[in-house]
Amino acid sequence: MVEGSDPKLVSGAPGSRGLRGRILDSMTRTAAARRSLPTSPFRAQPVAPIENFELGDRVSHDRFGLGRVIGVEEGIAVLVDFGSQQMRCLSPFAKLVKL
Repeated sequence: MVEGSDPKLVSGAPGSRGLRGRILDSMTRTAAARRSLPTSPFRAQPVAPIENFELGDRVSHDRFGLGRVIGVEEGIAVLVDFGSQQMRCLSPFAKLVKL
């Protein structure tokens, strides 16, 4: 033991974990589930449900305009005919809206 040191502060003192050990224990405890404030900008955004498309559905795309669904890969993609071109749009169809 170092001369002049307080035995309560030394982590190697017999019968005591010392101040350092207690601090480390309090820092490593798992926190309870944290609640966020309703106005917090860090809250997780609610997940929008993925829209289901069927053959023949009329759709609108932000970039390509109006189109008609001509093929469906369930949960993966849809094939849309926009008149001048056909486009395969992948799920979750962020820019595709059913009309």
